[in-house]
Amino acid sequence: MHTESELSFFQRWRIYQAERFPILKFAPLLAAFSYCAVCLSRLLRHDYTWPSALSSLTAFVCVFLFFLQLRFLDEFKDAEVDAKYRPERPVPRGLVSLSQIGKAFAVTVAIQLALTLWLTPKLLLLLFLVWGYMTLMTIEFFVPEWIKPRLLTYMWTHMLIMPLIDFFATSCDWLTIQNLPPAGLLLFLLVSFFNGLLIELGRKTWAPEQESPGVDSYSSYCGLPKALRLFQMIMVASYLGALGVGYQVSFFVPTVVVMSLLLLVGMRHTFRFRAMPDVAGAKKLETFSGLWVIASYLVMGILPLGAAIWIR
Repeated sequence: MHTESELSFFQRWRIYQAERFPILKFAPLLAAFSYCAVCLSRLLRHDYTWPSALSSLTAFVCVFLFFLQLRFLDEFKDAEVDAKYRPERPVPRGLVSLSQIGKAFAVTVAIQLALTLWLTPKLLLLLFLVWGYMTLMTIEFFVPEWIKPRLLTYMWTHMLIMPLIDFFATSCDWLTIQNLPPAGLLLFLLVSFFNGLLIELGRKTWAPEQESPGVDSYSSYCGLPKALRLFQMIMVASYLGALGVGYQVSFFVPTVVVMSLLLLVGMRHTFRFRAMPDVAGAKKLETFSGLWVIASYLVMGILPLGAAIWIR
């Protein structure tokens, strides 16, 4: 059996993505995220045709790479903590180096620049805006010692990247046609913020046996009951926002049906997880948060545009 030091370049990166950024897990979520954005932009502009292939491709690839870049930046930001508390992770154990991650980051930047310029150079400003906020996140907004112990403040300040990325994705449509975003976009961006919070809570709310020293979680910071109540509150906020978007795009009833069913499932699971806080419940919570986000993006952009095109 080969040790990791004997693996090829591609074998190392295949293992890295499986552990730190599993493509098969994230690609469907980010595809729904990005395609919903360009579809909703068309709906709000009253353009009832499918987005162009170039707009859709640019939105998806750039969004996918934004999230990959966030993972790369986390490797630099958390290098000291990972070496101390999580030596099994790819960088501390030597599977890949920070230097190699830096080079991979540069490749993703080049790809985004090329696609952005190909679609429209006007996108560059928004591209730099997202990168700028990512940089602020990496340096912890110049106050690392203050913000790190305040986990909830840390969460919402970092999740503001979600509406920024979504705004970029919508601009892959509207900015090719007009200079100002369509009316009604703000509510969609607010839902994307709530969805980001939901994903973050879902992946870091754990059963007691999953907690470990030096590793932050919302269940250890708040206590599991409070973390689950916060999850429920944010789920309701996302639900109401999605209904508002559904009303804007004349897809209110289907949105109510889909999101109400999911809301009931989510509430039932959080109550069960609180009563029986085990590892299976924590994993179900993370899975559910991903399904919630995919479903909300489907009913806010992709399905209503498809319905509008079919009716016409």
